[in-house]
Amino acid sequence: MEHALSISLGFGLAAAAGFRVFVPLLAMSVAGYTGHLELGEGFRWIGTFPALVVLSTATVLEIGAYYIPWVDHLLDTVTAPAAVVAGSIVAASALTEMDPLLKWSLAIIGGGGLAGIVKGASMLARSASTVTTGGLANPLVSTVEVGASFLLAGFSIVLPLVALFLIVFVMYFVLKKLSRWLGRRQAPDPRTL
Repeated sequence: MEHALSISLGFGLAAAAGFRVFVPLLAMSVAGYTGHLELGEGFRWIGTFPALVVLSTATVLEIGAYYIPWVDHLLDTVTAPAAVVAGSIVAASALTEMDPLLKWSLAIIGGGGLAGIVKGASMLARSASTVTTGGLANPLVSTVEVGASFLLAGFSIVLPLVALFLIVFVMYFVLKKLSRWLGRRQAPDPRTL
């Protein structure tokens, strides 16, 4: 059961990294610093006061930058690979007492992959917002992403199994909508037959 909780914690934080890179790291830092989260060997530095200060500053700057027109798209480009790396790191730091090969395989494939999928979906949402509203709705998209990142990071630390269920539910919903949309786009027009 302990492995299931640490995997849920790691994957939940990785998904949160897909929305904002520094939010799950900050949540881990706060939880580690206050003693509410046991960090894996080699990752205890995340729970130190200097890390808490640096991650708080980075989080505020990242959140603020997403509200600046055009900078949000630039940040999406830069943070896409950073989200995958952050997703891998937060997943690895949450997977305690596990064989290193299994730990890093789960962290890179599961955590990094999940962060990349979430980041890709958020980039598509921002692009759709830019195309349909000329960028006027981008601050709303940014607000939803920040809220989702904080919510997911918090649930991951407090209720990791709920966070994992939430991720699976949302992914199912999104994939179902996407398959319907792709099915409609690929269906031949009956008037042209």
